[in-house]
Amino acid sequence: MDRSYVLMTDDCCDLPPEYYIEHDIPVLNVTYIFDGKAYRGTEMSYREFYDRLRQGEMPTTAQVTVNQASAMMEKFLQRGKDILYFAFSSGLSGTYESGMVAARDLSEKYPERKIRVIDSLCASLGQGLMLHKLVKMRDAGKSMDELADWAEANKLHLAHIVTVEDLMHLHRGGRISKASAVMGGMLGIKPMIHMNNEGKLITIGKVRGRKASLEAIVDIMAKAVGNTPNDEFFVCHSDCYEEAEYVAKLASKRFGINDYRIHYIGPVIGSHTGPGTIALFMMAEHR
Repeated sequence: MDRSYVLMTDDCCDLPPEYYIEHDIPVLNVTYIFDGKAYRGTEMSYREFYDRLRQGEMPTTAQVTVNQASAMMEKFLQRGKDILYFAFSSGLSGTYESGMVAARDLSEKYPERKIRVIDSLCASLGQGLMLHKLVKMRDAGKSMDELADWAEANKLHLAHIVTVEDLMHLHRGGRISKASAVMGGMLGIKPMIHMNNEGKLITIGKVRGRKASLEAIVDIMAKAVGNTPNDEFFVCHSDCYEEAEYVAKLASKRFGINDYRIHYIGPVIGSHTGPGTIALFMMAEHR
C-alpha cells in the first residue's frame, strides 16, 4: 500500500463504521438535527432514527463545514501526507465545496503537499461502492493520482437505481404535494428514481405496487449496465432489510454475481428519502 497519501471521505458513503476502521479511512461526519439537537455518525441507532421518521418527525441536515474539513486534512498534512478526499455529490450538498475551500486554503499553507478533492456525484452506497474500488486500488499500490484519475473517469458509470416507499415523507420534506402523496398512496404508486450526471436524484418512472417496484430496480439497472463487467454490487435500505435482500437476490441471479453488500441508508440521506427506500448500485454503461 502507498502510505504517502491518505484516502478520506464523508459518512454519506453509508458504509458501516467498521469498514472505515478496517480500511483506515478517515471520515468527515455530516450533521443531522432533531428538534434542535445535533447528531453525527452513529450517535443514534438506525432503528431509532427510522422509528422517529415513521412517527412524523422531520430532521434537517447540515453539510460538512470548511473548518471541519480543514481540521481533518491538516492532521495528515502535518505528518507529511498528501490527501485524496472523495466527497458526497455536489448536486445534493455543499460538502464538496467545503472540501474544495479547505483544500485551497491548506495548499497555501502546505505548498509542498498535494490535495485532490473529487466530487463523487454519488450518494449512499453508490459513493460507498466507488470508495470501495478506490480502497482496493490503493491497497494494490496505486498512486493517489491514479486513484483520482480513475474516479474522475468512471464516476458517471456508477448507476444508482432507487425506489421510495413513503410518499408522505416526500410530502413532509416538500418534494411532492400532499395531493400527490395521498393519491399515490391510494393507488400504490411507487416512484423510480436515479442519480443523474449532475449528481441529483430525479424521477425516471413510476410503477404500481411495492413488489413491482423492487423488480423494476433490477430491470432498469440491467438496461443501464449493458455489457459492463461487474464482480460486485451494493444494495442499501432504510430499515427494510428483507426487501433489500429480495432485490439483492434478484440482482445476484440476473447478473450472475454472488459478491454483494447490503447496508442501511444512514441518517443524513435517510432524512430526505424516508423509511422504506431501497437502492441498487452497479458499474454501468451509463447512469
